[in-house]
Amino acid sequence: MALSIWRCMLNRSAARWHLHRSLSLYNSSHGFNEEEIKNKLAPFTGGSVTLVKRENGIAELCIDNPARMNAFTGTMMIELMERVSDLENWQEGKGLIVYGAENTFCSGSDLNAVKAITNSQDGIKMCMLMQNTLTRLLRLPLISVALVQGKALGGGAELCTACDFRLMTEDSEIRFVHKRMGLVPGWGGATRLIHLIGSRHALKLLSSALRVHPKYALNIGLADEILSSGADGSLAEAQKWIASYTKGAVDVNRAVKKVIASGREKLIEDSLRTEKDIFGTVWGGPANMQALSKGTKHN
Repeated sequence: MALSIWRCMLNRSAARWHLHRSLSLYNSSHGFNEEEIKNKLAPFTGGSVTLVKRENGIAELCIDNPARMNAFTGTMMIELMERVSDLENWQEGKGLIVYGAENTFCSGSDLNAVKAITNSQDGIKMCMLMQNTLTRLLRLPLISVALVQGKALGGGAELCTACDFRLMTEDSEIRFVHKRMGLVPGWGGATRLIHLIGSRHALKLLSSALRVHPKYALNIGLADEILSSGADGSLAEAQKWIASYTKGAVDVNRAVKKVIASGREKLIEDSLRTEKDIFGTVWGGPANMQALSKGTKHN
């Protein structure tokens, strides 16, 4: 009996490892050693990344380091990776809200950690870790929303592009400040920004370090809605907003996101094949048959 349980646990661990590997951009074949960079980041402590999974299938991921404007310390980068792994294995999930503690989204990397990883080789490894994590975040079979309150600066601006939607409060701003720091985005933010708003607008934002306020963000397609509630009510408003996109059966919601994720990243031939395969997972399923029996399409 004990041996059977042990084998089951081993098989689950192996499955999680293979899922992690398949959804990541970089692995050992690219010269990336995850444990090595985690060991370098671990001494830079402070803050936390917390995850709450609700019974309605909507999770809330909070970047919590208000003393540093919710900047990512080394341990927070590791925690973010772990929280994303948790969400990859959450089969009941339909949606995700990413937000910052105390009405500030995120100000990127904590400078204490950045100053200690100044050589190019370690910087690239940190970049690979965060690109892996944020790519996996975007590929989650959950509809994700970044709730931007206060400032989303640098890596924080990059983080909000790793969500499907962005909601901004009236007094918030998104700002790619990398050029002012002698850098370019390294967590995948430039690539995702081009996909979101086009190369012309992306070049303006990156080359000028422009403060992008809600109305301008809405105009160029970076934001999806401006929330009218104050700071205390914005999370509740975001919950209500995402609920309108996550109604219905879990498997259908997840299939919709998988189709979009496939089309967003793959060549059209590969995307069409993946769409066909995902379609097969819900065609004739309980939600499909229930809708057919009710004549839901034209209601």
